[in-house]
Amino acid sequence: MAQRLNRGRAYARGGQVISIEIHHGQIIAVVQGTAKEPYTVTITVKTLETAEWDKVIDTLKQQALFAAKLMAGEMPHEIEDVFQSIGLNLFPQLRYELTNKCSCPDWSNPCKHIAAVFYLIGEEFDRDPFLIFKLRGMDRETLVTRLGQGNSQLALDDVVKLSEIPETEPLSMKMVDFWSGAPLPEDFYGEVKIPGSSATLLRRLGSFPFWRGDELPLESLPPIYPHASKVGMRVFLGEDDDNGGRK
Repeated sequence: MAQRLNRGRAYARGGQVISIEIHHGQIIAVVQGTAKEPYTVTITVKTLETAEWDKVIDTLKQQALFAAKLMAGEMPHEIEDVFQSIGLNLFPQLRYELTNKCSCPDWSNPCKHIAAVFYLIGEEFDRDPFLIFKLRGMDRETLVTRLGQGNSQLALDDVVKLSEIPETEPLSMKMVDFWSGAPLPEDFYGEVKIPGSSATLLRRLGSFPFWRGDELPLESLPPIYPHASKVGMRVFLGEDDDNGGRK
């Protein structure tokens, strides 16, 4: 088994996992082995029933901090406790809740191809914990939408309400107005201020699936936002920069 796991890790590091698709309750991957034709790996995870997800959503809504973190794209460390408090588990606990198979002739399970997929999936869970929600039957967008419906207890400082995002006016259907433009209203810019929290929408988008760069976007980009906001505000106000010049 140790040898198969080591070879699986080598397959994962060597780029022999050609593709991975994550669906509700299922992962389908294609792995290139020593044979000419690649093998298909299928990992099946038992999804939660609709009534079970209803209980989860209701419980999360009662805990404003948890709901706010999830809506802001952050996975609370104690999320498994929420599931266990209502008799459920986020991560599969029983044998029948997680099954896997490979089209290769190896009788062992997991074989090295399955192991390679597990290694990559494990890394991806570290980057985007919301994938476990998707595997259990609830994608990120649906989760965030349901948490926000009829929930007045959320801490507004922890989330960015979609209603606060300014809507852009549609382009005029009149050709003359389109090319010549029209006078801008006096309050065209509205209130201009540096947001209280940075990169919130970026965090809500989540990580790029199976990112292979040296630095993760969610680690390298957020520190840039506060500085860029200050520079943008100086540009908007026409103020001098730190070197005494105009921006």
